[in-house]
Amino acid sequence: MNSDATHNRVYFLSDLHLGANYIADPKAHESRVVRFLESIAHDAKALYLLGDVLDYWYEYRHVVPRGYVRFFGALAQLADAGVEIVWFTGNHDVWLFDYLRDEIGLKVVKKALSVNIMGKNFLLSHGDNVGHQPRMYRFTRWCFYNKVCQTLYASVHPRWTFPLAHGWSSNNRTGRSQEQVNKGVEQSVGHLKAFVDQYAGEHPETHFFIFGHLHVALDTVTQAGNRMIVLGDWIDQNTYCTFDGEQLQLHTFSE
Repeated sequence: MNSDATHNRVYFLSDLHLGANYIADPKAHESRVVRFLESIAHDAKALYLLGDVLDYWYEYRHVVPRGYVRFFGALAQLADAGVEIVWFTGNHDVWLFDYLRDEIGLKVVKKALSVNIMGKNFLLSHGDNVGHQPRMYRFTRWCFYNKVCQTLYASVHPRWTFPLAHGWSSNNRTGRSQEQVNKGVEQSVGHLKAFVDQYAGEHPETHFFIFGHLHVALDTVTQAGNRMIVLGDWIDQNTYCTFDGEQLQLHTFSE
């Protein structure tokens, strides 16, 4: 981690969904994210990416998907400058293995992580692997992480898997009414709050809880008084969170 006294801020963001085919201008979307990363280089101590950074990614043993060059380059510049980068896999970039770890020097995390950041204890997660989740979703997630399923999936030519994955993602994003989306988010926020209160009861030393996944920017206090932040997304919100050792704040990136 960067120990320079001027690099004293930790950044959290999630749900960039780079490469999604429902985004009107993918290059402009990626450029906006890159400009944000460039803007934090002067004070970033660490960067936590809490999942669904890429809308789809499957990392084969000897080849990787095309695209994201400027984004990966911006991450590499931060890493080379001493910024610690931790990437949590989400439900869209679940098949992130060792390529970016080895090429850029970032850390890949595939489950919820309890970590001490500048004297405060955080629980960090994409949000799809904590609290109550529908049974079908839990089964799908199990398949995604199962080594046998991954091997079978990798044997299918990418000309078939990439359109399938992007089509599924697009339908999940656009195939529901706003009322259905809002109801689902409300229920999911309630499940997260219940999880936070239960976890904090068992781990009272935890100060803050940060999640992604729900595509809603939220800074709230649970029924038991625990601070919980949901990071929002970069599809149309451009929200992120910072911590400087004292203040934990939710922001919107504006140029």
